[in-house]
Amino acid sequence: MGQNAIRTQGLSKRYGSLDALTDLDLEIDEGEIVGYLGPNGSGKTTTIRLLLGLIQPTAGRGEIFGLDCQRRPVEVHQRLAYVAGEANLWPALTGLETLHLLGRVQGRVDGAYRDELIERFELDPSKKVRAYSKGNRQKVILIAALMTRSDLLVLDEPTSGLDPLMEQAFRRCVHEAKGNGQTIFLSSHIMSEVEALCDRVGILRDGRLVEMGTLAEMRHLSALTVEATFDGSIPDLTRVSGVSSVQVDGRVIRCQVRGSIEPLLKVLAASGVSELLSHEPSLEELFLALYGGDGTPESAATGAT
Repeated sequence: MGQNAIRTQGLSKRYGSLDALTDLDLEIDEGEIVGYLGPNGSGKTTTIRLLLGLIQPTAGRGEIFGLDCQRRPVEVHQRLAYVAGEANLWPALTGLETLHLLGRVQGRVDGAYRDELIERFELDPSKKVRAYSKGNRQKVILIAALMTRSDLLVLDEPTSGLDPLMEQAFRRCVHEAKGNGQTIFLSSHIMSEVEALCDRVGILRDGRLVEMGTLAEMRHLSALTVEATFDGSIPDLTRVSGVSSVQVDGRVIRCQVRGSIEPLLKVLAASGVSELLSHEPSLEELFLALYGGDGTPESAATGAT
């Protein structure tokens, strides 16, 4: 296994009395795609600004490929490309002129891949930036980052403003980047995007990393949903071990199961069940389970600033 692409130790940032980020210990290996989740104000963008060397930490340190983010920012930026959620570009330049300029800042560009990306994202590079929609401006900064084939892609809400077709094009590009050995650090509000792309997911809450792992490892945050249809009478599931949230609708019963599903299956098998459906929690359900104990995003909303 190679070195860490990103490593932080006790990384913290305080603004007055507000702890924007507290004791972040994060290790991301080369070639990984890691999703970074949390509601507004949870510390995602603060983490990225610290990694980019744009702000100073109150405590702790961050490294990219073993380089200190604060002490060696020029070398750090030679190894990465960054996409912000809001594209602030030069309105008088064309799309192509913007890509040329951003490419010269980065220092290396795969020209053939840039042209392929322009086609793939259906961007008209001859138009001036001022004539672009929000989605097209986002395409410009996405192409600018991807065309460098940088060792690390730091993506902060990268598909903001993109339509579903272009979001699919973006996902294809991320898979290509991973196949190319690149590392991707993806902060996103789009749960399905993170679920489809990421090897591991980190979840922030009030400036602290509260969960980190693969989706399989995080399934304990929420319950398995089971739906059973019966030919005859419906059994009482309320006393079955691990079962909760029992709902009866005619001959259909829905419930949630934590831990072993075996006690439930024994009861169902003895009760003439004709149809059985189950699904593991999606990332969105895991996220809501973490932020609202009753499955609502209530505490996520109150934690936002």
